[in-house]
Amino acid sequence: MNSVMVELAKEHPRVTFVKLEAEAVPDVSEKYEITSVPTFLFFKNSQTIDRLDGAHAPELTKKVQRHANSASVPAGSNDGVKEDLNVRLKKLISAAPCMLFMKGTPQEPRCGFSRQIVEILNKHNIAFSSFDIFSDEEVRQGLKVYSSWPTYPQLYVAGELIGGLDIVKELEASGELGTTCPKAHKLEDRLKELIKKASVMLFMKGNKQVVKCGFSKQITEILNNTGVAYETFDILEDEEVRQGLKKYSNWPTYPQLYVKGELVGGLDIVKELNENGELLSILKGEN
Repeated sequence: MNSVMVELAKEHPRVTFVKLEAEAVPDVSEKYEITSVPTFLFFKNSQTIDRLDGAHAPELTKKVQRHANSASVPAGSNDGVKEDLNVRLKKLISAAPCMLFMKGTPQEPRCGFSRQIVEILNKHNIAFSSFDIFSDEEVRQGLKVYSSWPTYPQLYVAGELIGGLDIVKELEASGELGTTCPKAHKLEDRLKELIKKASVMLFMKGNKQVVKCGFSKQITEILNNTGVAYETFDILEDEEVRQGLKKYSNWPTYPQLYVKGELVGGLDIVKELNENGELLSILKGEN
């Protein structure tokens, strides 16, 4: 379907084509009820006018042709898109204290420069999160303009651009890399700290104010009805925690509820405890 999109973009230069990774923009996925990928949304004048769920190339082609021919795209219609992209880029850059935009992932770098910068960061025990710029062409092109830095990889610390591979090599050679970038806590130690951050701790998709999946919504409603104070952690904001906690607790899904550092379980367990009257005493640490 990516190839189909590329060809359609060539045929319809007046139409803006944007590709988003569903999990990278959970608020957008929630808003437009994205339940499967690929899903195609059609917009005109900032309003949704059509959609297509699933990989159906002929149907996608028909819809694009029909909407493209029905009216021309008004001048300046991309202004809002650009503004939204800048907001998203700022969020991505600040998603972790040390953020690396690279080709591929730390486990599977897809260019020599990205591989070298990952090796340097790992060698110096630098804690970092990463974003694969191959996964999102909009981010790939937009970040170069946003930061006035034309190449990848790009390393950011505390939301500020440090530079690419050459700059990181210079910092390593001068002994400044360790003071510029945050040292890594062992993941297990970090998970323990997060689990014990509050007496009742919920790891979920979203937070109490903005819930980003149905299961998380149900469990927060149950907890809210108990009147017991609890804190939340949005696992969509930290891939390291999201994957690491599943292994640490041997519990493969979210949400996950912890009381005084101990795993209670997910939605089904919480529902069962609530129905048999045991939940409140467990949340209060009495059981």
